[in-house]
Amino acid sequence: MSEAQAQVKNTRTLVGRVVSDKRAKTVTVLVERRAKHELYGKIVARSRKYHAHDEKGEYKMGDVVEISEGRPISKTKSWVVTRLVEKAEIV
Repeated sequence: MSEAQAQVKNTRTLVGRVVSDKRAKTVTVLVERRAKHELYGKIVARSRKYHAHDEKGEYKMGDVVEISEGRPISKTKSWVVTRLVEKAEIV
């Protein structure tokens, strides 16, 4: 195992849906997770948007992608799209 592969294992990875691809080399990824409410115990949906780096501009709205944390690329962007999980359906 090379040093680069060992370094990748320590980074956080998330899976989410691309909700915006308007910016150059950047996609906005909505990551949803389910968590128990602190007081009432009900399972509720929590979501957060991340700006992720997309060098070639190959990911479009609706695609499900995996993002991993990396070094800060800009003020709001420190995640990189690593792979396409599911292509968006064309309706």
